[in-house]
Amino acid sequence: MEENNTKKSLGLLDATFLVAGSMIGSGIFIVSAEMSRDLGSSGWLLFTWLITGVITLFGALSYGELAAMFPKAGGQFVYIREAWGKLPAFLYGWTTFAVIQTGVIAAVAVAFGKFAGVFFPVLVDQTILEYGSIKINGANFVGVGTILILTLLNVRGINYGKIIQAVFTSSKLIALAVLIVAGIVVGFSSGFFDENFQNMWEASSIKKAEDGSWLSAVDLSTVGLMIVLSTTIINSLFSSDAWNNVTFIAGDIRNPEKNLPRSLFLGTFIVTILYILANVSYLGLLPLHGSPFEGDFVYTKEAVQSTGIQFASSDRVGTSAAYMLFGNVANYLMAILIMISTFGCNNGIIMAGSRLFYAMSKDGLFFQKASRINRFGVPAWAMWIQSLWAIALCFSGSYGILIKFATFGSMIFYIVTILGLFKLRRTMPDAVRPYKAFGYPVIPFLYLVFATVICVSLTIFTFWDTFGSIVLILAGIPIYYLVFKKKESSN
Repeated sequence: MEENNTKKSLGLLDATFLVAGSMIGSGIFIVSAEMSRDLGSSGWLLFTWLITGVITLFGALSYGELAAMFPKAGGQFVYIREAWGKLPAFLYGWTTFAVIQTGVIAAVAVAFGKFAGVFFPVLVDQTILEYGSIKINGANFVGVGTILILTLLNVRGINYGKIIQAVFTSSKLIALAVLIVAGIVVGFSSGFFDENFQNMWEASSIKKAEDGSWLSAVDLSTVGLMIVLSTTIINSLFSSDAWNNVTFIAGDIRNPEKNLPRSLFLGTFIVTILYILANVSYLGLLPLHGSPFEGDFVYTKEAVQSTGIQFASSDRVGTSAAYMLFGNVANYLMAILIMISTFGCNNGIIMAGSRLFYAMSKDGLFFQKASRINRFGVPAWAMWIQSLWAIALCFSGSYGILIKFATFGSMIFYIVTILGLFKLRRTMPDAVRPYKAFGYPVIPFLYLVFATVICVSLTIFTFWDTFGSIVLILAGIPIYYLVFKKKESSN
């Protein structure tokens, strides 16, 4: 937001909470199941999480320079506009509104509803609406409720969002740390560390047959392993995404030239360490390899150990690990943790995302009312427009597709943005840079290499998933020329 409209209420700790809190949702407790089926190796599982952390840190270190140069509401939208012009910036904003920001809000909100179903099974057991293959149950409506509550609180002023973010982020960081420490300590006596780290680099992959049954594990060649690594990493990247959301809200941060780069580094570094250690904890509490469970799953020590990480019930690795620590109450404890995690995650995303759409509106690239600031210093219209579309997506039933679209789209625009860093060094050499990208040009270049390899690999080997994301991005071009460019010309 413009300086005269901004209540600069966020300090370094608040901004760091926003980075970490937006990153940690439900993914860290779930996605390692699919990754372990793809890789079949404890060594390669941890390596993938490590590479994810390195990529995220490299991106954050590179963004720090841009954040310090342009400490304005809108963040990444502003960086792309300054480097490449209005059309690429609009395509980023369009994709972010269509699926990246709102799709993640919807998926995270419905995840909250599903875990609320642990306490109130009626939420997930009974279908309320059904159209085609899409089934809507109470979890969808609970998710909608959380979006409405968070939006209502955040439009009342940034201090509400700041307090929620601090409370929920600190709570989940502490809870995750307890799970990690307890898991590693118990792991040394469980015998699973020895089992899982024996032959830790022997990779194999398990896939489903067309009839839905699981096929036998297939050993991966070197080439096969590289392909699987470059595609399964989309799971850990999704779990680590949204770190850039703090840049959207730069106009509300005190001393943003210093606090933005610092918060980007601190937040991504803390989450990277926690994510790697969480997977070490899983490997100390559960066998990596397991078998699909036949029939209705009931949590017992034997059932949890037989399914292992690979076939944890509903892929809930965190719940299986917690069961080994806390017994029958684990299902409830983990549900509470994930509900705290997802609620705090969505608070940060809702709070920050509205500032991006506010900045677009100020440039004439979004609904005109989205540029209005209410008496609490918040772009309330932008926030409600974002939330209403996210609510619509809550009933789409295609959360897996939304997540894939969002993660691939994010990677594309991370590449575009960091390419912009190189361009701005050339076209704006004398611009004030309170912070210069650490390790430039090596670290930004390595980020581009990693991200490009992943995007190319996903396009080749999961074509239809990425094709939809590419079509969505390109669909913004006619919208730009038919709606916004035409309006600009007439004005």
